[in-house]
Amino acid sequence: MKFQTPKAILIWIWFCAYLNCAGWSLSALHQLNAWGYAAALGIWLVGLFFWRKQTSARPLPQIRWLKIRRRFRRPFPLAMLVLTAMAFIGGVIYAPGNYDALAYRIPRILHWFAENQWNWIHTAFPRVNARACGIEWVSTPLIALTKTDRLLFLINLVSFSLLPGLVFSVFTRLGVCRRVAWHWMWIAPTGYCFLLQAGSAGNDLFGAPFALASVDFALRANSSKSPRDFFASILAAALMTGAKSSNLPLLLPWAVAILPSLKLILRWPVRALAVCGIAIFASFLPTAVLNAHFCGDWAGVTLEGDQPHGNLFFRTGANLVLTSVQNLTPPVFPAAGAWNQFAQKIMPAGLNARLHQTLTESEAAEFHAEDLQIEENAGLGFGVTILLIISVVVTAATRGAFLNFRFDSPAAAWQTFLRLSPWISMLLLLSQSEVYPIGRILAPYYALLLPLFLANPAHQPLVKKCWWRGSAFAVFVLAAGLLVVSPARPLFPVNVFLEAIHAAAARHPALARVETVYSIYHDLWDAFAPARAALPPDLKILGLVTYDDPETSLWRPFGSRRIIHVCPQDTAADLKRRGIEYVLVKTDGFESRFGCPPGDWLRRMNARIVQIIPLQLRASANSADWELVELK
Repeated sequence: MKFQTPKAILIWIWFCAYLNCAGWSLSALHQLNAWGYAAALGIWLVGLFFWRKQTSARPLPQIRWLKIRRRFRRPFPLAMLVLTAMAFIGGVIYAPGNYDALAYRIPRILHWFAENQWNWIHTAFPRVNARACGIEWVSTPLIALTKTDRLLFLINLVSFSLLPGLVFSVFTRLGVCRRVAWHWMWIAPTGYCFLLQAGSAGNDLFGAPFALASVDFALRANSSKSPRDFFASILAAALMTGAKSSNLPLLLPWAVAILPSLKLILRWPVRALAVCGIAIFASFLPTAVLNAHFCGDWAGVTLEGDQPHGNLFFRTGANLVLTSVQNLTPPVFPAAGAWNQFAQKIMPAGLNARLHQTLTESEAAEFHAEDLQIEENAGLGFGVTILLIISVVVTAATRGAFLNFRFDSPAAAWQTFLRLSPWISMLLLLSQSEVYPIGRILAPYYALLLPLFLANPAHQPLVKKCWWRGSAFAVFVLAAGLLVVSPARPLFPVNVFLEAIHAAAARHPALARVETVYSIYHDLWDAFAPARAALPPDLKILGLVTYDDPETSLWRPFGSRRIIHVCPQDTAADLKRRGIEYVLVKTDGFESRFGCPPGDWLRRMNARIVQIIPLQLRASANSADWELVELK
């Protein structure tokens, strides 16, 4: 089966790999700034020009408007176009509100800019240092050149737009009928983990197209014997791991897919060596080496204190249940509280204790359900999951089997194992995870998991049936509704709504909860604005006692001041030497991290409280006091 190599995906892979290499290179030259990125992007454009002259190829894919108009007249592509437009509108209207991005991914970039290079940041919050840097290196030029984070959603919007074509190509190459693959190429990307991050600064969606592309181009190379496909597969696999270290198990399906083509390295040894060098810097490997150097653990697990507890098989089973609960929870679930109470009531005390010992986050151990799907926790989601279950059950009843295992030839056996390998990868990840949002972390896995079921030939007549198509449109409607009510980017006049329910919220706890959630998300992008307003004018350096807080707000406007973390081991002399005169102190959990009450620390630092600022930074937590203190 032959398909034209998709140029848009090729360009995206090479561009992201180039930006990863540029980030590390500019860091080595101490030029990680706007001028350095202007030069790096200029070099990219010059290289693109010479590549076009040598190959007579178009640097950008040709746009065939007639073909596009014809495609989007059909209901399924039109539904996906509407969802993409809704995600784009949300990204344009609202500043990035993804909590992890605001807490450590954007701040780490700003810390690097302050040093003109990547550096191991002085902090008590290990995620700022130990996590993979893939999406950060793609984000840095946008922040460096625009001095804002408002455009970061474009990275995920591009990633989301690439999913349908990649899903179709991978599915058909893994034995899924073309008609079935065509329908599911529009349905699979409506998974909530993809859709809610399409207008966001989250990094789970970012790795999904690379996971698909690594397998897709490996399978293309097996038939085309083309260096373009072979090298693109290597770079996509590297970028997949560079996006998140939790994607490392997905190297298994890539390795199975590319195994028959490995001999192609001998045809182009010099080019292969160069591409592998680029792939190394685009992957998680540089971060792993730096983690090993600075904290003695390549994964950074010991630094974060997240060593797995308990029995391996018990943890895998518990995570399978947790993933099922998260993916079967409706997008809006008012009965979540009743479910959570019921789950705890029926759970035996011994099992409950063992779950809390194995899954260290209480929400995970209690199989907690959310009342509203949000991007920080959402998995594939209720709509796609239910449609898949219904489809598998109906085809199993029709054909007498829900899987299509074939071992009648080496090629068939290899393809069957390739469809199984992502499931092995998923189980490997579940055997190590102890965190609650595992459904979201699995985002790059979902599309590769589906061909195991969809390769059943009985799906072909099923997708023609009116009831199945109607069910598929119900999936689109649920996805669109979730985009409309998403607290991070609501597509309705949220301020008018909050004013309307404010009076009634005091009498109705459910309305009070709704008001709190929407209010917190509305202001999350600039959550520290009250604290920033209390700072002395023209303050250039601010110390910060923090752990997992949306620090990005304190840097606004970017370039106006520098934030330096204050750690338990720091002395007053250390702070003075760094030019710190004011420190913003998080009092919640202070004693457990610093080993003394805040008052004792203030006396040791010879500091006085200037102002106490109450802030509510999470919808799931109460307001907490922050102290702005001055070092005498």
